[in-house]
Amino acid sequence: MVIVGSDRFVDTDAMRALILVDIQNDFLPGGALAVTDGDAVIAVANALAPAFSLVVATQDWHPAGHESFASQHADRSPGEVIDLHGLPQVLWPDHCVQGSSGAEFAAALTVTPDAVFQKGTDQRVDSYSGFFDNGRRHATGLAEFLRGKGVDSVFVMGLATDYCVRFTALDAASCGFDTTLVEDGCRGVELSAGDVQAAVDEMRAAGIAIVTSAQVESPG
Repeated sequence: MVIVGSDRFVDTDAMRALILVDIQNDFLPGGALAVTDGDAVIAVANALAPAFSLVVATQDWHPAGHESFASQHADRSPGEVIDLHGLPQVLWPDHCVQGSSGAEFAAALTVTPDAVFQKGTDQRVDSYSGFFDNGRRHATGLAEFLRGKGVDSVFVMGLATDYCVRFTALDAASCGFDTTLVEDGCRGVELSAGDVQAAVDEMRAAGIAIVTSAQVESPG
């Protein structure tokens, strides 16, 4: 886990944070793992950020040859599911490789996050959530960072609804944060028809509020 923070003062009285999930070039149209209409989330993030005293971002940051990449498994294709060291793993195209342009945040994203939490850095296990790897064996430190800032409420948005947004929101709730999904600030992979709606339904069932960006009020 690497945190890159700004010197901007954080008003802990606000007690809430915006989590921007993986708004990176490889998930945008033209990227290695493009999410349909993924660039539509950028304007939502830019518009919402000023309503929050604390903004954090997650960043997929895979080493080259990560074992979640289909290219590392003979006769396997992206979208197939395998057992990877005891965990079910969807195989993906090579994406968000450390230091690559695809791993960079979208150029049109004008938000400067107070902290960036990199994930997927372990060669042997993927990490959809901004809080834990997929086996929940290692924490990124995001929960501790938020608690240290006095945050008890988080709003989650970004890419992709049915994977990294879903698991980040579910883990936020499981860590005790009052969690809200900004639905119009997300887009999904939808490997199978209905995956996005199923993910939203799962988050709602876990007690996560589902709102639009227009429903997010500025503090005070």
